[in-house]
Amino acid sequence: MNVAAIIEQKLRASLTISALELVDESDKHAGHAGATPGGESHFRLYLVSADFTGKSRLARQREIYHILKQEMAGPVHALAIDARSPED
Repeated sequence: MNVAAIIEQKLRASLTISALELVDESDKHAGHAGATPGGESHFRLYLVSADFTGKSRLARQREIYHILKQEMAGPVHALAIDARSPED
C-alpha cells in the first residue's frame, strides 16, 4: 500500500469524515530537503470532520499529526493541513 493510501485509511478509521482530499505535492519539492525520488514525501490535506467542531485550528492539526505520527516520523516530510468542521 502506498503512503497516500495509508494516510487516508488511518484518517478514515479515526475520524468521522465528510470530505477528504489528499494531494501528493512531492514533485513541487524535488531537490528540497526530505524529497524522495519516488514522491510521497510532501502532501496537502483538506479534511472536513464533525470531530473538529468546537476545536481550534491547532487542536485539529495536533489530532491529525497524532493519528499520522508513524508516517510523519518516516516517509512524510511535510503535510499542509486545512482541517475544518462542517460548520466552517
